Amino acid sequence: MHLPHFIQANTNGRLHSADEPSLSPLNRGFLYGDAIYEVWRTYQGIVFAWDEHWQRLEASAAALYMALPWTQSQVFAEIQKTVAAWRNRTGSVAELYIRLQVTRGAGPIGLDVALADQSDFVLLVQPCPLLSPAQESSGLLLSLARGLRRNHPDTLNPAWKTGNYLNNLLCLREAKSRGADEVVITNLAGEITEAAVSNIGFIRKDQVVLPPLSAGILAGITRRILIDKVAPMAGVKVCEETVRPEQIADMTECFLTATTKDLVPVRAIDGINYTVGEQTVTMRLKRAFACYVVDYNQAHPQRRM
Repeated sequence: MHLPHFIQANTNGRLHSADEPSLSPLNRGFLYGDAIYEVWRTYQGIVFAWDEHWQRLEASAAALYMALPWTQSQVFAEIQKTVAAWRNRTGSVAELYIRLQVTRGAGPIGLDVALADQSDFVLLVQPCPLLSPAQESSGLLLSLARGLRRNHPDTLNPAWKTGNYLNNLLCLREAKSRGADEVVITNLAGEITEAAVSNIGFIRKDQVVLPPLSAGILAGITRRILIDKVAPMAGVKVCEETVRPEQIADMTECFLTATTKDLVPVRAIDGINYTVGEQTVTMRLKRAFACYVVDYNQAHPQRRM
């Protein structure tokens, strides 16, 4: 029987449905957001950018002084086990969304990290959320957040992929209240940073323009692959520079980058329209990304789920 909405969970090695409780109410991820996470997706059943995401997980753990008591190979084996259980339950061969969340553990109530007992992990497996054909062809509608700004890197650094997402959540809520699909968040200096769950990029004179990491953004894996691999394959130059809201009208195209969706065209930000369609630089980059995925899969058959 196919159960499209079933989410398979794995808590510290125990397989169960994600709607079943598996962690103590004293878990610090629940109490304080004292957690880190990563998300992978599959292409043709192969886990994409496995090493890159793992390295970022390790960097997030180090930033939070959090121990990772499992090796990369041990976690991959747990992912294989979880995916097999999901496929057995659903009978589906869909491309997958794989989320690993690590918390510092549980213990007495209190902020002191010394109160934590031992790290916990939770794996979640479900179908990879895909855009509709209309969204893929017509692009997304974005809106600038007006009520909140991005966390400053000297406070809670957005480069750390942690369990603290209230800033993103509230900014997205505001944009959606105006009918947008996603939000564009600015920092305290009024510079463009990123969307709620995606990095943002622009096209100006056939060149990619990306807000720099110093603006206070997550160092996106897809963003990095775009810079290092995909743009050179497509013959497109990339520059990282500060972008302010008053400059976005000077751009001809806009797009988002994210693990689950690679490159997504944007059709407008608050009434400023951008070019979309098959002949755009964005779509040239998207096609180059698809070619990069093919090469990656051929080089990493051992990552197949």
